[in-house]
Amino acid sequence: MADNVELLRVALRECSADPSDRSDSLHDLANSLKNRFEQRGVLSDLDEAIELYRAALTLCPLDHFNRSIYLNNLAVGLQGRFKQQGILSDLDEAIELHQAALALHPPGHSNRSSSLNNLALSLQSRFNQQGILSDLDRAIDLYRAALALRPPGHSDRSSSLTNLAAGLQDRFKQQGILSDLDEAIEYLQAALALCPAGHPDQSKSLNNLAIGLQSRFKEQGILSDIDEAISLQRAALALHPPGHSDQLSSLQNLATSLQNRFNHQCVLSDLDEAIHLHRAALALCPSVHTTGSRSFSLNNLATALQDRFEQQGTLSDLDEAISLHRTALAQVALSPPGHSDRSTSLNNLAISLQSRFKHHCILSDLDEVIELHQAALALRPAGHFGRSQSLNNLANSLQARFLQQGVLSDLNEAIELHQTALALCPAGHADQSWPLNNLANSLYYRFLQTGVLSDLDQAIVFNRAALALCPSGHTKRSFSLNNLALCLRHRFLQRRVPSDLNEAIDLHRVTLALQHPAHSERSSSLSNLAICLQDRFEQCGDLSDLNEAIDHYQATLALHPPGHSDRSKSLNNLAISLLHRFRHHCVLSDLDDAIELHQAALVLRPAGHSNRSSSLNNLAICFQDKFQQWSILSDLNEAIDLLLAALALCPAGHLGRSGIIKNLTMNLQLRFIMQGQPSDLEDAFGLYAQLSQVSHTVSHIDLEVTKIWAGMAEKWMHGSALAAYQTALRLLDVWQHIGGLSSSSRHFEVVREATSSLAMNAFSWSVRHGALTTAVELLEQGRAVFWTQLARFHTPLDDISASGPIGKALVEEFTQVSIQLRNTIDSSSTADESPPIHRLTIQWDDVISRIRMLPGFSRFLLPPLFSDLRAAARDGPVVIVNASWRSCDAFIVLHDQDPVHVPLGITQAQVSELSIEFQSVTVDAGSSDDRLEAHKMVGVLRKIWEDIVGPIVKALRKLISRGSRIWWCPTAEFTLLPLHAAGPYAMKSHNLSHFYISSYTPTLVALIRARQQVARDASTPHFVAIGQGQPDSGKELPRVAAELDAVADRIAPILPFTSLADSDATVQQALDALSRHQWLHLACHGVPNREKPFESSFTMRDGPLAITDIIRPHLQHPEFAFLSACHTTVGHASSPDEAIHLAAAMQFCGFRSVIGSMWSVDDEVAGQVVSVFYDNMFDGSGRLDCTGAAVALHNAVKKLRKEKIPLERLIVFIHIGV
Repeated sequence: MADNVELLRVALRECSADPSDRSDSLHDLANSLKNRFEQRGVLSDLDEAIELYRAALTLCPLDHFNRSIYLNNLAVGLQGRFKQQGILSDLDEAIELHQAALALHPPGHSNRSSSLNNLALSLQSRFNQQGILSDLDRAIDLYRAALALRPPGHSDRSSSLTNLAAGLQDRFKQQGILSDLDEAIEYLQAALALCPAGHPDQSKSLNNLAIGLQSRFKEQGILSDIDEAISLQRAALALHPPGHSDQLSSLQNLATSLQNRFNHQCVLSDLDEAIHLHRAALALCPSVHTTGSRSFSLNNLATALQDRFEQQGTLSDLDEAISLHRTALAQVALSPPGHSDRSTSLNNLAISLQSRFKHHCILSDLDEVIELHQAALALRPAGHFGRSQSLNNLANSLQARFLQQGVLSDLNEAIELHQTALALCPAGHADQSWPLNNLANSLYYRFLQTGVLSDLDQAIVFNRAALALCPSGHTKRSFSLNNLALCLRHRFLQRRVPSDLNEAIDLHRVTLALQHPAHSERSSSLSNLAICLQDRFEQCGDLSDLNEAIDHYQATLALHPPGHSDRSKSLNNLAISLLHRFRHHCVLSDLDDAIELHQAALVLRPAGHSNRSSSLNNLAICFQDKFQQWSILSDLNEAIDLLLAALALCPAGHLGRSGIIKNLTMNLQLRFIMQGQPSDLEDAFGLYAQLSQVSHTVSHIDLEVTKIWAGMAEKWMHGSALAAYQTALRLLDVWQHIGGLSSSSRHFEVVREATSSLAMNAFSWSVRHGALTTAVELLEQGRAVFWTQLARFHTPLDDISASGPIGKALVEEFTQVSIQLRNTIDSSSTADESPPIHRLTIQWDDVISRIRMLPGFSRFLLPPLFSDLRAAARDGPVVIVNASWRSCDAFIVLHDQDPVHVPLGITQAQVSELSIEFQSVTVDAGSSDDRLEAHKMVGVLRKIWEDIVGPIVKALRKLISRGSRIWWCPTAEFTLLPLHAAGPYAMKSHNLSHFYISSYTPTLVALIRARQQVARDASTPHFVAIGQGQPDSGKELPRVAAELDAVADRIAPILPFTSLADSDATVQQALDALSRHQWLHLACHGVPNREKPFESSFTMRDGPLAITDIIRPHLQHPEFAFLSACHTTVGHASSPDEAIHLAAAMQFCGFRSVIGSMWSVDDEVAGQVVSVFYDNMFDGSGRLDCTGAAVALHNAVKKLRKEKIPLERLIVFIHIGV
């Protein structure tokens, strides 16, 4: 070949100047170079051939009889270079050349069918590159035209049938229309019929038909198709005995089909035979063989070995696969730079290393995977047909590293890469399902890391889009169904919307139905469905769900026979579900079975096993239940012994230690009650005391156990009660700091359960033991946790960032480590995760220490001291009113002296009864034409005065003068009472409003923060009035327009004033207005949600403006908000202390002064209150001052009281803040 090229070079140099002769010489040399490239793969030969073809074409006149040949050969050369380098301009030019050649072959020309075919092939290549369906449709039309010119008997009819079939197959892959695939198979069968025994193309036709049948098998799962494909390929191989030039390809094709059947049926003999065939194929490619064939065979064998490793777990298979991929890569390295197989070999090696990383977690493997994918991506520049795949592969490897190390930047980069890959895949393209799935998974993982629900919502959208591209019969449909179901379950756990869980269950059922009994993912699908059914059982209590879950766990266990690596996990899951059923229906056999299963699982988790302590704990719980059923002491002793053994395996700092302490202390107390041995009780409190040493690796279990400790210490009057309360509240702080803020239902429920009555009981205990300032500190630490975090967490972080580059860097580091630590804790269940938790805890402590060294931030994340909290009383005393099961107390906090304790002669139960009575009185207030009976309202207000407010006023009169301002800070059931309106309501007696001007504050810190938030500039504030009298839901409010007019009449002459009403009062426009205005008046429906308080909302024209929307924008120095709406201070039904209501949301978003309502508002009275209020709001200089709002409201109610307006309609409004 080399000699021939050189001879033709000599001939070209000696060629005459005649254009025709020179053109021929150029063309001959180009052909020879192209042939040499096809033999050796040296790209420079192809580049030179293309330039020579161009030169020959230039010298060829338009009417030259060989011009079409020259056009075609140059096009073929460019197509060959495109296949090597993926440069689209080469393919575009080839198409133009083929079109020019076709124009030279009009209908009737003998070569027209060839030109039609060549143009169709190039258009099909461009379709495969860009996914533009019009290219493929045109190619198919051209193939049909070519076939029509090749009737039965034509020598090229078989190739035309094959080409048309290939085009139809590609369109099927794009659009999923099965008729295209069926038609393609018919043409392939016709092509095979034209190649009888002895025909040179018979083996090729056998193989092509086999590939078509394989495609249909993948879509429809009809076993006869893959069986026939394998039979055809065996026949093709029989036509290629040893020594035949095509034996190599036949071996590879048959091996691939056997692998496909193995992936469907999991029959190991198919995979073993595929490996044997790949080895035989490789043996036909000695090291001197052409690079492409040898590297391809090396990669094929490696992939099959990898599949066998995934099936059997034999590490030698995986190690050999990696070695083969390295050899393939080294083989390709001998080729010229840019060889097309290099990026493929880089990718294959990366995949095998990633598989080893998954099983052995060797980080260097993963780092190499990322480097290999980066190198592959660099070889696939913009426009390369494989770029999307490389982007996805690199993204997946970065995501894997994120899951290992928790570095959020890896995950963010992965998401960006997936988004780029998705953008390269045309909408609706069959291959789009993969980038959609990948992007959805990355967003799902980021949700798990950061808790941002919008990521989860977006992941669900992408999973739905991916599923739509995998119609019934699609081989990847079960994968897409499972991914969507997992995301929906997580959203259910966050928002508790039953439809999400129901859909997840339906999707898991469909997934399971698509998997045959031997499917590799069947056990996983059974478990996933069982978990969702358990969730629904816990939500709805339907026993059929739990029974079905148990059935699925039993089926999973059957798929994990003795010796299977997941058997102990399956035993454990089934045992737990049986214990659940026993607890609900007391079927003793369920408990006995659970014990046997846990014992079997324990045997499979010997000493040193990471889950042994978990198994010991689970078995102990079963014996504990058995003791509670039969009261047999030996069962209790067995439970205690198992728990002691479990505890010994969980040293200090172990994530599971607190849960074991919880169970062990409970059992020790049970034995103390039975036997009266003081040592059992002391041992229990000794274990509780260990919780005070818990490091920053705080989980919700730690919160639960420390709260139990406090309760037990109170019950047994143990001296550790104060330590218990202090530890519980400290851990609550740490848990919140690590986890950050979330408005999800799941997060709120954890906070609610952890804080319920905790701070109030701590306050009561401290008061009863004379620790008055400690009482205030503990109460502040454990109330309004969500809002307190806003004040103590987000604002300082902003201030630290603004302090300079060091502060900004520390905030970024703190945020990242906190997220990593929370994610690791939430996902951990065994000792395996303890080392990363310990490492992250050290990092977390370290960054906090460095932040506290910055000037002004020495108490970063520390709860405030009483010396700081008393600043809340700078402008008047703050009266804390606390209810606890032990006592009810009032505390008057003063700016310059110790707090004053006022014992209250009322119990918590009586306060609760009083609040229930008051709620029943006001249930229809403001919305009924019937006035409430005055004596009922007055009767409640008198009781509040006699038992609560009266004694406090008696103490206040010794401390402050009449007409002073006071702030109420009620807790527990007191938050539901109108303390501001209390009084004897009798002749010659004075109500509270005669003595003092009342305001409220959820916490002392909230009031301090409101005072500190003075506007940073002296520019004129802007006022916006938003009114919605015609909302999207609920009744019309006809007086809203008049109310807004009244506000405008009083404000517009003084301040820049904007009004948004009716169609303009939408959710988005309201949010925009909030972000730009400092003063707000809002007149609309207020809709409290007492079960999901973050969904409480104001009703706008197009939907609800919820708390979750309000707390998101960054507001510009807000000052005052008047919420002329119903129920704006109504929070969670069972956790009023968290103060998750509309008025609190406004205050904690920065509004220093807020007026809200405690119950339903009467529209007409509201308008009157608003008018008089704003008349009273202007100071002597004619300016508005938000600190005058409490006095203005006080005076407005006082004035309107003289007009005989029903009492309950006037006292509905309260003032919160400065």
